[in-house]
Order: sequence, then C-alpha cells, then structure tokens
Amino acid sequence: MYTVDTLIDWYREYAPDLRVAREEQRELLAQRAMRPKLDDIEAEICYLSLRALRPHTVIEIGSFHGWSTSWLLRALRDNGDGVLHTYDRIDHARRNLPDALTRTRWHFTHGDVRDAELPDNAGFVLIDARHTAGFARWYTSAILDRLKPATAVAVHDVFHARRPWPNSEGTVLLRWLRSRGLRYLTAARNADPDLRDHLLSVKRRLHISAPVHNGAHDPMAFFALDQL
Repeated sequence: MYTVDTLIDWYREYAPDLRVAREEQRELLAQRAMRPKLDDIEAEICYLSLRALRPHTVIEIGSFHGWSTSWLLRALRDNGDGVLHTYDRIDHARRNLPDALTRTRWHFTHGDVRDAELPDNAGFVLIDARHTAGFARWYTSAILDRLKPATAVAVHDVFHARRPWPNSEGTVLLRWLRSRGLRYLTAARNADPDLRDHLLSVKRRLHISAPVHNGAHDPMAFFALDQL
C-alpha cells in the first residue's frame, strides 16, 4: 500500500483537491492559535491516504491544537463519507476547528485513550500522543494487534534521527513491525531524505510546493497491516 509509486500516483490523482485543502489549511492557520505538529508532507500523506483508501471510520490518538484533525476532516469531507474519532487528554482542538468541518464527521473524547472504548472497524489510525516506550508497548498490543487486515496506520515521532532513539516509542514500534514482517515508509528528512526530495519534486511539478507552514519536524512512519 505505502510505496513511492503509490504516493506519487495519489499526489497526481488528488492534486486539485489537495491544492484547495492546502489553501484552506493556510487560512485556518492564519486565523487560529495553532501549533502544527505535522510537516506538510506528513499531513498531505495522511490526507491522500484517506482520499485513496476511503475508510469510513478513522481513529486519531492525540490532536493537540487540531492541525492533524483538520487535515483528516477535510479528507473525509472531500470523500463525502466517513467519521473521525479523536482521543486526547487536552481539548484545544475543540476551540480551533470550524463547525463546518466537525458538525457531522467528528467525535471527540476528552481523556486518556487507555480508558476509552475505540471503534473496532477503523480503516485508518493516526497515533501522535504520549511519546514513550511504555505507551508504545500499550498501543501496539491494545490497538495495532487488534486492527483488521489492510488497516493503514501513521505514527508520529518515530524518526528524530536516522534511526529511532534507544528505548523510545520508535524503537518499540519498529520492533513490533519487524516481529510481524511488516514494512513501513517514511519521508522524514532524517531517515529518508531521498524520498522527501523526490516528493518535493513531484509537488513542484504539480504546483503545490509552497509551504503551508514552515515546519521542520517530520518523524512520521506509515504502514499497512498487510504490507509484507
């Protein structure tokens, strides 16, 4: 599912809608007090994943100010279907997201996700919450091990360097992936700068390369549960 060729195909197919979404995100950032945690390419891959895979149920663990949430909601809106279930111990996103995005497609649970009952039919899961090895051991067992085959997953804060830090969330996640024979993809500048540069070149040709925000933090990993 997550290959270089697939990403390029998605960028080309959904470029017109992505161009609109990027401008909407730029406007949202100018209007609201937000601190985006996702780099543009990370956010765009999340958006494109939802557009291409068309999951009806999406889970987001960790929303902070709602930047990733707004990207996911725009993808569901553009699909014309789907519901996002967000879990966070802080509720800044509630104040930042426009009602037009959240009214019919968003369920927010305020509190610790470990105490919540998650939907069992998710087609896409984004994890960007407590970045510890202990939390990673919890979600790999309690969430990832229970997802249905072919579910797509994005996990932030994996590649702060070329390899995950020792005894970190990223180390736990990569160990879990290896134990199941699963491959991942990352466009993190620390881990795969060639892929990042290639995608930036594609974006320039599609006229969607101007930064939405000037983030330099892009440690996300993407994988699917059947990506052997």
